[in-house]
Amino acid sequence: QVQLVESGGGSVQAGGSLRLSCAASGYPYNSYCMGWFRQAPGKEREAVATIDSDSSTRYADSVKGRFTISKDSAKRTLYLEMNNLKPEDTAMYYCAPTICYGDYDPVGYWGQGTQVTVSL
Repeated sequence: QVQLVESGGGSVQAGGSLRLSCAASGYPYNSYCMGWFRQAPGKEREAVATIDSDSSTRYADSVKGRFTISKDSAKRTLYLEMNNLKPEDTAMYYCAPTICYGDYDPVGYWGQGTQVTVSL
């Protein structure tokens, strides 16, 4: 069974930092690209960042320069380092395997997510 367990979220003030982790299991980790997605109440889910097997990365314009996606393939763990957090970053964050081409769409497996709340 595919399992995705996100952790590391919390409540911080604007300008603060958080490091999210995602432990993945139950599928060939290296056969997929991985991504971080977020969804705020009343808003559509959006892709935050993705990473390829060769460690090539892509970021949403809203987080470029502030967030860094990385992975440890041996540990099957995905990370998202978030710096200079802003209130608009407040959302539930999810990790997910994605296709490795086109728009890097998630393939449909999700964990429970981890909440990030940023206040002024």
